[in-house]
Amino acid sequence: IISLPIPIVALRKTLQKMGLLFFMPISFLGAVWIVSFENVRVVLLPVVGLFSLLFGGMLGLACATLLRRKTRDKAVLYCCGAFTNIGSVGSLVCFFFFGEAGFALAALYKMFEDISYYTIGFPLIRFLSGSEEQKQSTLKRLLGVITDPFVAAAFTAFFLGLFLNLSGIPRPPVFETITGLFVPLGTFILLVSIGLGMKFSRVSNYIPESALISLVKFAAVPIFGCTLAYLFNLHLLSDGLVFKVVLVLTSMPVAFNALVAASIFDLDLDMANSCWLVTTLGLIIVLPWLYFLLSSSLLPL
Repeated sequence: IISLPIPIVALRKTLQKMGLLFFMPISFLGAVWIVSFENVRVVLLPVVGLFSLLFGGMLGLACATLLRRKTRDKAVLYCCGAFTNIGSVGSLVCFFFFGEAGFALAALYKMFEDISYYTIGFPLIRFLSGSEEQKQSTLKRLLGVITDPFVAAAFTAFFLGLFLNLSGIPRPPVFETITGLFVPLGTFILLVSIGLGMKFSRVSNYIPESALISLVKFAAVPIFGCTLAYLFNLHLLSDGLVFKVVLVLTSMPVAFNALVAASIFDLDLDMANSCWLVTTLGLIIVLPWLYFLLSSSLLPL
Protein backbone atom coordinates (compact mmCIF):
# COMPACT_ATOMS: atom_id res chain seq x y z
CA ILE A 1 0.00 0.00 0.00
CA ILE A 2 1.37 3.41 -1.01
CA SER A 3 1.40 5.92 1.84
CA LEU A 4 0.97 9.56 0.83
CA PRO A 5 2.35 12.43 2.93
CA ILE A 6 -1.04 14.20 2.80
CA PRO A 7 -4.63 12.88 2.76
CA ILE A 8 -6.15 12.00 -0.62
CA VAL A 9 -8.82 14.69 -0.25
CA ALA A 10 -6.22 17.39 0.40
CA LEU A 11 -4.09 16.19 -2.52
CA ARG A 12 -7.09 16.18 -4.85
CA LYS A 13 -8.05 19.75 -3.90
CA THR A 14 -4.46 20.95 -4.27
CA LEU A 15 -4.20 19.47 -7.76
CA GLN A 16 -7.53 21.01 -8.77
CA LYS A 17 -6.37 24.43 -7.58
CA MET A 18 -3.10 24.09 -9.49
CA GLY A 19 -4.90 23.17 -12.68
CA LEU A 20 -7.78 25.65 -12.49
CA LEU A 21 -6.00 28.64 -10.95
CA PHE A 22 -2.59 28.43 -12.66
CA PHE A 23 -2.07 26.17 -15.67
CA MET A 24 -5.41 26.55 -17.49
CA PRO A 25 -5.84 30.36 -17.05
CA ILE A 26 -2.34 31.08 -18.38
CA SER A 27 -2.99 28.74 -21.30
CA PHE A 28 -6.28 30.48 -22.13
CA LEU A 29 -4.69 33.93 -21.86
CA GLY A 30 -1.90 33.02 -24.26
CA ALA A 31 -4.26 31.44 -26.78
CA VAL A 32 -6.89 34.22 -26.78
CA TRP A 33 -4.09 36.78 -27.21
CA ILE A 34 -3.52 35.70 -30.82
CA VAL A 35 -6.93 34.43 -31.98
CA SER A 36 -8.52 36.30 -34.89
CA PHE A 37 -11.71 38.25 -34.18
CA GLU A 38 -11.92 39.84 -37.63
CA ASN A 39 -15.46 38.54 -38.20
CA VAL A 40 -17.88 39.68 -35.48
CA ARG A 41 -20.07 36.64 -36.14
CA VAL A 42 -17.65 34.62 -34.01
CA VAL A 43 -19.33 36.14 -30.92
CA LEU A 44 -22.21 33.75 -31.60
CA LEU A 45 -19.95 30.85 -30.64
CA PRO A 46 -20.68 31.06 -26.86
CA VAL A 47 -24.40 31.24 -27.72
CA VAL A 48 -24.07 27.91 -29.51
CA GLY A 49 -22.24 26.57 -26.47
CA LEU A 50 -24.93 27.73 -24.06
CA PHE A 51 -27.86 26.31 -26.02
CA SER A 52 -26.03 23.02 -26.60
CA LEU A 53 -25.60 22.61 -22.84
CA LEU A 54 -29.26 23.42 -22.18
CA PHE A 55 -30.38 21.06 -24.95
CA GLY A 56 -28.31 18.25 -23.41
CA GLY A 57 -30.00 18.86 -20.07
CA MET A 58 -33.46 18.69 -21.63
CA LEU A 59 -32.58 15.39 -23.27
CA GLY A 60 -31.30 14.12 -19.92
CA LEU A 61 -34.74 14.80 -18.44
CA ALA A 62 -36.33 13.07 -21.43
CA CYS A 63 -34.13 10.01 -20.80
CA ALA A 64 -35.29 9.88 -17.18
CA THR A 65 -38.92 10.04 -18.30
CA LEU A 66 -38.34 7.33 -20.90
CA LEU A 67 -36.78 5.08 -18.24
CA ARG A 68 -39.58 5.98 -15.78
CA ARG A 69 -37.14 7.11 -13.13
CA LYS A 70 -38.18 8.94 -9.99
CA THR A 71 -37.87 12.72 -9.73
CA ARG A 72 -34.55 12.67 -7.85
CA ASP A 73 -33.02 10.48 -10.56
CA LYS A 74 -34.25 12.99 -13.13
CA ALA A 75 -31.96 15.50 -11.43
CA VAL A 76 -28.98 13.17 -11.92
CA LEU A 77 -29.71 12.56 -15.59
CA TYR A 78 -30.30 16.26 -16.17
CA CYS A 79 -26.85 17.20 -14.91
CA CYS A 80 -25.26 14.30 -16.81
CA GLY A 81 -26.93 15.52 -19.98
CA ALA A 82 -26.14 19.20 -19.46
CA PHE A 83 -22.74 19.25 -17.75
CA THR A 84 -20.07 18.66 -20.38
CA ASN A 85 -16.30 18.27 -20.12
CA ILE A 86 -15.40 21.29 -22.24
CA GLY A 87 -12.71 22.88 -20.11
CA SER A 88 -10.20 20.08 -19.70
CA VAL A 89 -10.78 17.27 -22.19
CA GLY A 90 -12.58 19.34 -24.85
CA SER A 91 -10.00 22.11 -24.82
CA LEU A 92 -7.16 19.59 -24.94
CA VAL A 93 -8.68 17.85 -27.97
CA CYS A 94 -9.10 21.22 -29.71
CA PHE A 95 -5.48 22.04 -28.94
CA PHE A 96 -4.19 18.77 -30.38
CA PHE A 97 -6.49 18.90 -33.43
CA PHE A 98 -6.32 22.62 -34.26
CA GLY A 99 -3.48 24.18 -32.26
CA GLU A 100 -3.71 27.41 -30.27
CA ALA A 101 -6.39 28.88 -32.54
CA GLY A 102 -8.74 26.00 -31.72
CA PHE A 103 -7.85 26.19 -28.03
CA ALA A 104 -8.72 29.90 -27.95
CA LEU A 105 -12.06 29.26 -29.67
CA ALA A 106 -12.78 26.62 -27.03
CA ALA A 107 -12.33 29.31 -24.37
CA LEU A 108 -14.82 31.51 -26.23
CA TYR A 109 -17.29 28.62 -26.69
CA LYS A 110 -17.40 27.93 -22.93
CA MET A 111 -17.82 31.56 -21.86
CA PHE A 112 -21.37 31.01 -20.54
CA GLU A 113 -20.73 27.49 -19.24
CA ASP A 114 -20.19 28.17 -15.54
CA ILE A 115 -22.87 30.85 -15.40
CA SER A 116 -25.41 28.45 -16.91
CA TYR A 117 -24.43 25.72 -14.43
CA TYR A 118 -24.83 27.90 -11.36
CA THR A 119 -27.81 30.02 -12.41
CA ILE A 120 -29.82 27.38 -14.29
CA GLY A 121 -28.37 23.93 -13.72
CA PHE A 122 -27.84 23.80 -9.96
CA PRO A 123 -31.14 25.57 -9.08
CA LEU A 124 -33.06 23.15 -11.32
CA ILE A 125 -31.22 20.17 -9.83
CA ARG A 126 -31.99 21.45 -6.33
CA PHE A 127 -35.67 21.79 -7.28
CA LEU A 128 -35.83 18.26 -8.69
CA SER A 129 -33.94 16.84 -5.73
CA GLY A 130 -36.35 18.43 -3.25
CA SER A 131 -33.50 20.16 -1.43
CA GLU A 132 -34.48 23.23 0.54
CA GLU A 133 -30.91 24.28 1.24
CA GLN A 134 -29.16 27.42 0.04
CA LYS A 135 -32.24 29.16 -1.38
CA GLN A 136 -30.91 32.32 -3.02
CA SER A 137 -32.11 34.91 -5.46
CA THR A 138 -30.88 34.83 -9.05
CA LEU A 139 -28.75 37.92 -8.38
CA LYS A 140 -27.03 36.32 -5.39
CA ARG A 141 -26.35 33.14 -7.37
CA LEU A 142 -24.92 35.19 -10.22
CA LEU A 143 -22.68 37.16 -7.86
CA GLY A 144 -21.59 33.89 -6.29
CA VAL A 145 -20.57 32.60 -9.71
CA ILE A 146 -18.62 35.72 -10.64
CA THR A 147 -16.76 35.85 -7.32
CA ASP A 148 -15.92 32.15 -7.30
CA PRO A 149 -12.08 32.04 -7.58
CA PHE A 150 -12.08 29.33 -10.25
CA VAL A 151 -14.63 31.10 -12.43
CA ALA A 152 -12.98 34.47 -11.79
CA ALA A 153 -9.59 33.10 -12.86
CA ALA A 154 -11.01 31.79 -16.13
CA PHE A 155 -12.86 35.02 -16.92
CA THR A 156 -9.88 37.19 -15.97
CA ALA A 157 -7.59 35.18 -18.23
CA PHE A 158 -10.04 35.34 -21.12
CA PHE A 159 -10.75 39.06 -20.95
CA LEU A 160 -7.11 39.97 -20.30
CA GLY A 161 -6.13 37.93 -23.34
CA LEU A 162 -8.92 39.63 -25.33
CA PHE A 163 -7.68 43.06 -24.24
CA LEU A 164 -4.10 42.27 -25.26
CA ASN A 165 -5.41 40.89 -28.55
CA LEU A 166 -7.47 43.97 -29.43
CA SER A 167 -4.77 46.38 -28.21
CA GLY A 168 -2.38 45.11 -30.85
CA ILE A 169 0.38 44.25 -28.38
CA PRO A 170 2.43 41.41 -29.91
CA ARG A 171 2.57 38.20 -27.91
CA PRO A 172 6.08 37.15 -26.82
CA PRO A 173 7.25 34.02 -28.70
CA VAL A 174 7.83 32.20 -25.41
CA PHE A 175 4.06 31.92 -24.94
CA GLU A 176 3.87 29.34 -27.71
CA THR A 177 6.13 27.06 -25.68
CA ILE A 178 4.26 27.83 -22.45
CA THR A 179 0.89 26.97 -24.00
CA GLY A 180 2.28 23.80 -25.54
CA LEU A 181 3.38 22.62 -22.09
CA PHE A 182 0.62 24.01 -19.88
CA VAL A 183 -2.38 22.70 -21.85
CA PRO A 184 -1.57 18.96 -21.58
CA LEU A 185 -0.03 19.37 -18.11
CA GLY A 186 -3.04 21.26 -16.76
CA THR A 187 -5.43 18.70 -18.22
CA PHE A 188 -3.41 15.82 -16.79
CA ILE A 189 -3.42 17.37 -13.32
CA LEU A 190 -7.21 17.88 -13.43
CA LEU A 191 -7.85 14.33 -14.60
CA VAL A 192 -5.63 12.91 -11.85
CA SER A 193 -7.52 14.98 -9.27
CA ILE A 194 -10.80 13.59 -10.61
CA GLY A 195 -9.50 10.03 -10.52
CA LEU A 196 -8.49 10.40 -6.88
CA GLY A 197 -12.10 11.07 -5.90
CA MET A 198 -13.81 8.48 -8.09
CA LYS A 199 -15.54 5.32 -6.92
CA PHE A 200 -16.54 2.95 -9.70
CA SER A 201 -18.82 0.59 -7.83
CA ARG A 202 -22.12 -0.65 -9.26
CA VAL A 203 -21.48 0.68 -12.78
CA SER A 204 -23.22 -2.37 -14.27
CA ASN A 205 -26.45 -1.40 -12.49
CA TYR A 206 -26.80 1.72 -14.63
CA ILE A 207 -26.22 0.45 -18.16
CA PRO A 208 -29.55 1.83 -19.55
CA GLU A 209 -28.88 5.29 -18.12
CA SER A 210 -25.26 5.31 -19.29
CA ALA A 211 -26.23 4.13 -22.78
CA LEU A 212 -28.89 6.81 -23.24
CA ILE A 213 -26.64 9.57 -21.90
CA SER A 214 -23.94 8.38 -24.32
CA LEU A 215 -26.40 8.82 -27.19
CA VAL A 216 -27.21 12.30 -25.92
CA LYS A 217 -23.56 13.29 -25.62
CA PHE A 218 -22.18 11.72 -28.77
CA ALA A 219 -25.10 11.98 -31.21
CA ALA A 220 -28.00 14.27 -30.30
CA VAL A 221 -26.08 17.25 -28.88
CA PRO A 222 -23.45 17.30 -31.67
CA ILE A 223 -26.21 17.26 -34.30
CA PHE A 224 -28.05 20.07 -32.51
CA GLY A 225 -24.95 22.19 -31.91
CA CYS A 226 -23.61 21.79 -35.44
CA THR A 227 -27.03 22.58 -36.92
CA LEU A 228 -27.21 25.75 -34.84
CA ALA A 229 -23.67 26.70 -35.84
CA TYR A 230 -24.55 26.13 -39.50
CA LEU A 231 -27.67 28.30 -39.22
CA PHE A 232 -25.47 31.03 -37.71
CA ASN A 233 -23.12 30.64 -40.72
CA LEU A 234 -20.21 29.78 -38.43
CA HIS A 235 -19.06 27.22 -40.99
CA LEU A 236 -17.98 30.14 -43.17
CA LEU A 237 -15.50 31.50 -40.61
CA SER A 238 -11.76 30.78 -40.45
CA ASP A 239 -11.87 28.14 -43.20
CA GLY A 240 -14.38 26.11 -41.20
CA LEU A 241 -12.33 26.08 -37.98
CA VAL A 242 -15.14 27.55 -35.84
CA PHE A 243 -17.57 24.88 -37.04
CA LYS A 244 -15.01 22.14 -36.39
CA VAL A 245 -14.50 23.39 -32.83
CA VAL A 246 -18.28 23.23 -32.29
CA LEU A 247 -18.31 19.64 -33.56
CA VAL A 248 -15.56 18.63 -31.14
CA LEU A 249 -16.88 20.44 -28.07
CA THR A 250 -20.47 19.25 -28.50
CA SER A 251 -19.13 15.67 -28.61
CA MET A 252 -17.49 15.69 -25.19
CA PRO A 253 -18.43 13.41 -22.23
CA VAL A 254 -20.11 14.09 -18.90
CA ALA A 255 -18.25 16.66 -16.80
CA PHE A 256 -16.99 16.14 -13.27
CA ASN A 257 -19.45 18.84 -12.15
CA ALA A 258 -22.20 16.24 -12.57
CA LEU A 259 -20.61 14.24 -9.76
CA VAL A 260 -20.27 17.36 -7.65
CA ALA A 261 -23.97 18.14 -8.08
CA ALA A 262 -24.98 14.57 -7.22
CA SER A 263 -22.85 14.72 -4.08
CA ILE A 264 -24.04 18.16 -2.95
CA PHE A 265 -27.74 17.34 -3.25
CA ASP A 266 -27.45 13.77 -1.93
CA LEU A 267 -28.53 12.15 -5.20
CA ASP A 268 -27.58 8.79 -6.71
CA LEU A 269 -23.82 9.28 -6.97
CA ASP A 270 -23.32 5.79 -8.41
CA MET A 271 -25.54 6.70 -11.36
CA ALA A 272 -23.58 9.90 -11.99
CA ASN A 273 -20.28 7.99 -11.65
CA SER A 274 -21.47 5.41 -14.17
CA CYS A 275 -22.53 7.99 -16.76
CA TRP A 276 -19.24 9.85 -16.29
CA LEU A 277 -17.13 6.72 -16.65
CA VAL A 278 -18.99 5.26 -19.64
CA THR A 279 -19.00 8.52 -21.61
CA THR A 280 -15.36 9.24 -20.78
CA LEU A 281 -14.33 5.77 -21.94
CA GLY A 282 -16.52 6.38 -24.99
CA LEU A 283 -13.88 8.84 -26.19
CA ILE A 284 -11.86 5.80 -27.27
CA ILE A 285 -14.38 5.47 -30.11
CA VAL A 286 -15.49 9.08 -30.47
CA LEU A 287 -12.07 10.69 -30.94
CA PRO A 288 -11.07 8.53 -33.94
CA TRP A 289 -14.53 9.16 -35.41
CA LEU A 290 -14.08 12.92 -34.97
CA TYR A 291 -10.64 12.75 -36.55
CA PHE A 292 -12.14 10.93 -39.53
CA LEU A 293 -14.93 13.49 -39.92
CA LEU A 294 -12.55 16.42 -39.63
CA SER A 295 -10.24 14.91 -42.23
CA SER A 296 -13.03 14.03 -44.67
CA SER A 297 -15.21 16.04 -47.02
CA LEU A 298 -18.41 15.06 -45.18
CA LEU A 299 -18.68 18.31 -43.22
CA PRO A 300 -20.65 21.19 -44.79
CA LEU A 301 -17.63 23.49 -45.17
